[in-house]
Amino acid sequence: MRHRRSRTTATPPWRKWRKEVERHRFQASRAERRYLAVDPDNRLVARGLEAEWERALLALRDAEAELVRREVARPKVLGPEEIAAISRLSRDVGRVWSAPSTTDKDRKELLRTLVEEVVVEVEREEHRAVLVLRWRGGATTELVVDLPRAYSPPIRTDEDTVDLMRRLAVHYDDATIAGILNHQGRRTATGERFTRGRVSSLRTSWKIARHDSSLDEKKGELVTITEAAKILGVVPSTVHRWLGDGFIAGEQLTPGAPWRIRVTDDLRSRFVEEAPPGWLAMLEATRALGVSRQTVLQRVKRGELEAVHVRAGRRKGLKIKVERPQPSLFDEQQQVEGAVC
Repeated sequence: MRHRRSRTTATPPWRKWRKEVERHRFQASRAERRYLAVDPDNRLVARGLEAEWERALLALRDAEAELVRREVARPKVLGPEEIAAISRLSRDVGRVWSAPSTTDKDRKELLRTLVEEVVVEVEREEHRAVLVLRWRGGATTELVVDLPRAYSPPIRTDEDTVDLMRRLAVHYDDATIAGILNHQGRRTATGERFTRGRVSSLRTSWKIARHDSSLDEKKGELVTITEAAKILGVVPSTVHRWLGDGFIAGEQLTPGAPWRIRVTDDLRSRFVEEAPPGWLAMLEATRALGVSRQTVLQRVKRGELEAVHVRAGRRKGLKIKVERPQPSLFDEQQQVEGAVC
């Protein structure tokens, strides 16, 4: 679609005042004919027409004086020498335009002096504008100008942050997620700190489901280390130690996120007031199995050995269930022979 600016051509001032003189001359001539045509005996009418004729003559005289003044002020026709001088000066237009001493007002005056008319055609589909400049001397210049495209890249949150939020939303509420993101030094798309409201808005924008605490209750209560220590009847340092040793499992989705422990019936059963008969302390278990403490913990972690933590009494601590090897037939025969001897 093209938009064309309408053209307007101004009438030269001296031509306007010439027409004004012609109009007053016609009015004065008509007033004179009317005065001469009146009957002299009708003195009242004659005096009125005479006064009208005098006013018309006065107006004609003022118009002629104004025309003379305008004609004097009118630029004279340039001679060959003046045209040659202007031709030389035209070569310096670019230097004058770019000169530091030339102000914006001077540039506007220079344009008005050189340019007679500018026609602009906008081609929106092609994102360009065609300008036709008609100079004072009659020459024309056509320019094609590219129009700026109205496009701005969308502001989007970092994909890594959105992916992390998607994982955190399964386990944490919006306030906790905001704290984790801020702890890692992450910011919103506009460079601001995360708040509960901003996390909620971002979740809605990316269609990320909100954390459902009812699902945690079905799998077991998910609590912090301090809360787990209270539930299990031990001190937090014990939970930290067993968490590091692998006796109990914990979850930390990302650096800065709090450790969370899922308290299930199985985990509760590992913390008791009294160990079952025959279960050994860690030192006794290592001697009985002939392995190191770390190996025992690894077997407990893999489920190869059963273990409980006694949280009361003089012998509290980790107790391991060690299966005593059953005596074989060969062992029984050796015992009998030893007894006979």
